[in-house]
Amino acid sequence: MVFSSLPFMYFFLPCVFILYYLVPGTKGKNIVLLLFSLLFYSWGEPKNIILILLAAMIAWVSGFLLQSCEEKGKKRAKKATLAIAIILITANLFVFKYLDFAIENINIIFGSSIPAANILLPIGISFYTFQILSYVIDLYRGEVALQKNYFWLLLYVSFFPQLIAGPIVRYQTVEMEIRSRRESLDEISAGLRRFIVGLSKKLLLANSFGSIAETVYGGDGAVFGTLAYWAAAYAYTLQIYFDFSAYSDMAI
Repeated sequence: MVFSSLPFMYFFLPCVFILYYLVPGTKGKNIVLLLFSLLFYSWGEPKNIILILLAAMIAWVSGFLLQSCEEKGKKRAKKATLAIAIILITANLFVFKYLDFAIENINIIFGSSIPAANILLPIGISFYTFQILSYVIDLYRGEVALQKNYFWLLLYVSFFPQLIAGPIVRYQTVEMEIRSRRESLDEISAGLRRFIVGLSKKLLLANSFGSIAETVYGGDGAVFGTLAYWAAAYAYTLQIYFDFSAYSDMAI
């Protein structure tokens, strides 16, 4: 699901917005955000939700172990716990993103014929992996407090506005917002205006520039001259810029 899609615009976002402000208390609002974030992530491939649940669980358990080592003054055990947590968390990313690359290079170097795993890369795995690492490392450094509620940690990891394409948000940035926050009509209004601006960039600018580049690059080279290909190159550059700018505005 992407921000400019019809399901997001006409179903997902209105439901999140309405339920968030109908449900009282920070705890209830957190539950709404968590459920919709998991729905958002599982929209394309439901089974991938297991990976993000397990990754968050590793970080949650590691947090308790790090705190226990700190309270008992076991510095070596604390470092070992951090190292194991990092290995387990990044192993998930390595298997899905770099395993085939590693197999290909091993085959080239050693002349072997190990078959590629051909594992489908889960969406957003890089972003939520580094966010989980942020929590574990900040906790090791003593910069954040232990999050004892697994579901609130999972909310930080899976929060839908930044789950698919970032930005990577450090846990210490949102730690207090998860525990307690207040909203105002001015902030809601400013947020909606920024979302509309971002959506306009995507639909009116990014998509238009993308159509120009797609038409030229997909056409007959004998028909389009040098000037057309230069225009297509600039159009493609502007498409990338406005895509990212639009997504950033809508995510914020």
